[in-house]
Order: sequence, then C-alpha cells, then structure tokens
Amino acid sequence: MNEIEKISSRDNQRLVNARKVRDGKVADQIFIEGRRLVAEALRSDIAVDTCFVAKGFSDRELLAAAAQKAAAMAEVRESLFDSIADTSNPQGIILIAKRPETSFKLIEANLSVAALPIVVFLSQINNPSNLGAIFRTAEAAGVAGVVVSGNSADVFSPKALRAAMGSSFRLPVWQSVGLKEILTWAAEKHLTTTAADRSAPTTYTEINWTKPRLLIFGSEAHGLSSSELAMIDEQVSIPMANQTESLNLAVAAGVILFEARRQNSVA
Repeated sequence: MNEIEKISSRDNQRLVNARKVRDGKVADQIFIEGRRLVAEALRSDIAVDTCFVAKGFSDRELLAAAAQKAAAMAEVRESLFDSIADTSNPQGIILIAKRPETSFKLIEANLSVAALPIVVFLSQINNPSNLGAIFRTAEAAGVAGVVVSGNSADVFSPKALRAAMGSSFRLPVWQSVGLKEILTWAAEKHLTTTAADRSAPTTYTEINWTKPRLLIFGSEAHGLSSSELAMIDEQVSIPMANQTESLNLAVAAGVILFEARRQNSVA
C-alpha cells in the first residue's frame, strides 16, 4: 500500500492540479468523484495518478482498492477537500486519472462482438448530464461504441462522468468527429446510417435493427439540419401522444436502442 501524504495547505501542488483537472484545464487527466464512480474507475483499466481522501474517510475496502491502483495517495482535511470537490456534498474520495484512449479502432474491434450491431453518433450534444446519461443507456442496450462530435460536451468531464455512472470507462469511445467523417467511416464499415428525427414518417419500430447501423442523434436544441439529414440513409421518429414536442435525448436513445435490443433477441 502506498504511503498516504498528509496535505494541510490549500496551495499544495497536488490540490492546485486537482482544481485545474476538475475545471477541464489539463488535457491528459480526468477528475473522478464519489464512492460509486471511484469504485467503477478502480475496476476499470484506467490509470490512476492520485487518490485524495478526506480526513476520517472510513470506507476501508475502497481505500485499500485505491491504494493498490493509485500512483499516489493523499489525505486532506475536510475544508480543503471541499475546495477541490465538484459536488456540493462530497463523499470524501476523488481520483485524478489519465484520460482514457479514444479511437475508431476501439469501436471497430467491438463491432463483431457487441450485443447490438449499432454504433451511436452524438452530434453537438452540449449538456454533459444528457451526454453521460446517453452513455449509460447505450451501454445497457449493448451497443458497439459511441462517437461524439466536436463542439459537444466532454465525455470525461465531471458532470458527464457522474451521469454515465461508469459506462464511459467501459464503452469504446471516439471523440471530436465530424458528421462527414463519421458517414464516410460508416460507409466503409457497411453501416446503414439512421437518424432520429421527430418529423420522419417512418417510426423506430418499422425498421430492421438487426442490420448493422450508425444511429445518429442531433443536438438537444436544434436536432439535425435538413442538409445533414439529406446525407443520412434513413430517418426514424418516435410517435408521441398529446402533441408532445420532443423527448429528452437520453430517453429517446433508450426507446430506440431497447427496440433494437428486442429485435436482436438479446436476453
């Protein structure tokens, strides 16, 4: 077990760096907070640089797991711990870890073994909580991976990580990809491109989800433009009652992906 460094100064360089990582100012590190999310990270293959615990942290099992994996351990008095936390009611443990690799290669390797022959593409999703929730839904459905466009929220920001509840540590991810680039990639991989669009005449239950597909979701506010939709093979809608205008993105993703799961007869 690593020796635990005692930190008592707000200006300690480890704390200074933790705040920068929390605020997205360090490109190669991510900020992981909370007992459940830390436990998920420790079970993954993510490399952990530093584990911070508040003085008096009492979860011995989690502390031992962190000590086995983290390059450094630090105990911080409670008021100082609050100064680095991203939540209003911190749970006494934070990891600073190396940013996971993201690449099309990871998704390609998973396409032939995933429960669903589907890759999800998220175009300009600005809300990190929505982004994380879609990751959680996508993993639960069994997709091969998730691709995220440029001008989207950071998959590994603290809020997105909390909403994903560990899914973004496990799902293959490819980031900062343009629509034309992903459509070219999909054609090379023989994936039918399919967009969720509320005005589409075809409903999500009317198409064959056993066919390998790239499923595309546009931004929360604007969806996909008519010119973008024109580049995509098919569009599907989710029928709604009472003139409801739209669904939350994560809910819409769940509705479509679990229909795909049903059609693929995945237990």
